[in-house]
Amino acid sequence: MTSHQTTQTMKPATAAKKLGVYLEATPAEFQEGVVSRAELNALQSDPPQWLQELRRNGPHPRPVVASKLGVSIAGLARGGVTEPLTTEQIDALKQEGPEWLQKERATQAEVRKEAVRIKERDAARAAEQADRD
Repeated sequence: MTSHQTTQTMKPATAAKKLGVYLEATPAEFQEGVVSRAELNALQSDPPQWLQELRRNGPHPRPVVASKLGVSIAGLARGGVTEPLTTEQIDALKQEGPEWLQKERATQAEVRKEAVRIKERDAARAAEQADRD
């Protein structure tokens, strides 16, 4: 019995998400085709010039914008940022430091602090349980 392996492919939107780039800013041939797992791996390990440029200057998708600003995606929406931003626009926002950005960064810091507290609490409970067993 022989098994033949089919090539795993994905839509361009999925590949763009995995690469961390804004789909509409990618070349037409990338947007119109399908991307195999091997092609995705090749793009990740040896990015072509267009991919390097997109990662460096954007426009960036919301998850990347949120990460670069240190806020959540919901925080971006609350701040009125709904479109992809370039690195230059992100840097300008950081320089301006609008009130919404400061507030969202503080909220995000609290969320992270709470996550650490819960993780430590759960670890302590697990250690207590292990001691009892």
